[in-house]
Amino acid sequence: MVDKETVRTKLIRISEYLDELMPFLAHDNQTLKTSKEKLRNVERIFQLIVDESCDTNAHIIAERGYELPEDYRGSFVILGQKNVLPLPFAEKISDSVGLRNRIVHRYEKMDIDRMLNDIKQNIGDYTEYIRNIKNLLDAEK
Repeated sequence: MVDKETVRTKLIRISEYLDELMPFLAHDNQTLKTSKEKLRNVERIFQLIVDESCDTNAHIIAERGYELPEDYRGSFVILGQKNVLPLPFAEKISDSVGLRNRIVHRYEKMDIDRMLNDIKQNIGDYTEYIRNIKNLLDAEK
């Protein structure tokens, strides 16, 4: 059984990170690009949101005995396949793991405008993620 307190704590952290991130995202891309401090805050807080969500996914997967994913992206997809998250939503939000990896590991030259636009356009997915996971907790008795 999923440890509800553990998951609730993780959801609270994600929500707090979202609250921290939003003022930065209110800036235009040029302002963010010319302020290393603001840009690094966006990158780091986004990373924390994705990491905390993946940790939440891993907890649910382990406690429910689902097959283990090969990577963080797969943790969202498995929850979609198991109807914990709507599958189309799980596939969409799983793309944020790739962005997180590019930010953290600098796999390729980063297009900063594209990164910022992707974060700004898709960060609302994490509010929906929180809502879906809360629904899971409410459904478990």
